[in-house]
Parts: sequence; structure tokens; C-alpha cells
Amino acid sequence: MQPHLIVTDLDNTLLNAEHDLDELTIETFQALAARGHHLALASGRHFHDITAFRRRLGVPAYIMSTNGAHLYGPDDSLIAEQWVPAELVRALVELPRGADIRLNLYTGEEWLIDASAPELKALHAHTGFHYRVADLEAHDGRGVGKVLCIGDPEALAALEQSITETLGTRLHMTYSMAHSLEIMAEGVNKGATLERLLAHLGLPAARCLAFGDNLNDAEMLALAGHGFVMENAHPDLPRRVPDAIRIGHHHPNGVAWQLRDFFSLA
Repeated sequence: MQPHLIVTDLDNTLLNAEHDLDELTIETFQALAARGHHLALASGRHFHDITAFRRRLGVPAYIMSTNGAHLYGPDDSLIAEQWVPAELVRALVELPRGADIRLNLYTGEEWLIDASAPELKALHAHTGFHYRVADLEAHDGRGVGKVLCIGDPEALAALEQSITETLGTRLHMTYSMAHSLEIMAEGVNKGATLERLLAHLGLPAARCLAFGDNLNDAEMLALAGHGFVMENAHPDLPRRVPDAIRIGHHHPNGVAWQLRDFFSLA
């Protein structure tokens, strides 16, 4: 079989219910790499967060971090990146929001947050990468790949509307989870970065398999020749990518089983 590109989201897609990798997933990715296929991890997580999973997988995977704001090679070389314009970061920081909404900035090296949020630590327990509480009002807005707002879904919907009314279409907004509003530069999404990666590899979209579960995966799933939506996906995702195939639940091993079937792995 000709080399394919397999690109997958992490949380609620490749990872199990404990936000960790199962042994079958690790074995499957190593078998695919041994057959010459290309692998990529695409997540809203920070680059340094994702590298921990790549080490566990033990494969030379590309990384599409921060919802596609950054694209790295298997050797950690930077292939492409796009920052949120500094003036828009400042505008987002200064925009009124509910006291219970946690504001986060993803910079090149750090994950900054405006106040402690212990409930987030379980998501990152297996990577060792954690936030740093900082005075975001004092941040100059430069070098930010993503602004993340975490809070009640209704409060986030109101904030999203306020951002649209204030800043128009100069930003790309999406959701990675119901309580996570992700804000990147205009045109930044996993699909746009996947298109760049396919060009880098010289592969057609027809030889790409993509896996996802939430709205921030929609563009990526729509581009791939073989898009797969998890059984546990956001209810709106299948409607946004009607050609994608619905597969098993992320826990346990929905992605691994689909890959083993597609590539006839014993």
C-alpha cells in the first residue's frame, strides 16, 4: 500500500477516558510507522503538551499544535506558524467577561492563565505540562498562538457573540469541548494546517485519514479523503462533515481499531 498520512485529534479521540494512551494504540501507531506511513497529532493542546504523547507512542510524528497555529516536523523543526495579531490579543484580554471565565494565552513556550484552575490538571496529568498563573493584563499580546476561554457554555456563547460584534471576522473561533472556546488568528484551523502538511509531504488528500470528535476538527475531517467521526462526537459535528464515517467510541481504542481494519493489521 502507498504511504498514507494518518492525522488524529487527541482528547476524546485518540486518548482514553483518563486522557492517556492505551497499549493497543501505541502498538498500532508503531506498526503503521514501520510500514512507512506518515503520522500526525493535531490538537488544541500546546506543542510541549503533545510531545509527551509522541514520546509515549515512540513514532516520528508531525505535530499540529494549538489548533493548527503551529506545525512541527518529527524532529521538532518548525514548518509553519501563525500568531494572533498582538492588538487582537490585547483586545480579547480587555474585553469584559464573566468572573468565572478563565482566560488563557498559549505562547511559544508557555500556557498562561489568569487564575488557578485545579480542575484542568487532570487533563494534563500524563504529560507533566501545566499552566502558569500570570497577570494577563500586563501581557503585550505578542507571540500568542491561541487565546482560550474556559467556562460555562452559556457564558461562552455570550462572550463569543461579544467578540464577533467587537472584532468581526478577524479571528477564527471554535470549540474543542463544550466549556472551551478556542480563538486563533483568522484562517487558522486544523484543516488549513493539514493542507499545508499534505503539500509538504507531496500527498493528495485522498491518501489522508483524519479522526476527530469536536467542532475544532471539522475542517480537518472535511479535507481528508477518509474522515472519521467518533461515536462520542459533538452532535453538530456529523452535520458539518456529512461525508465522514462514524466509528467507535474513543474509549476504548476506537481510532486504533479503525486503523487496524483499514490497513489490515493483524
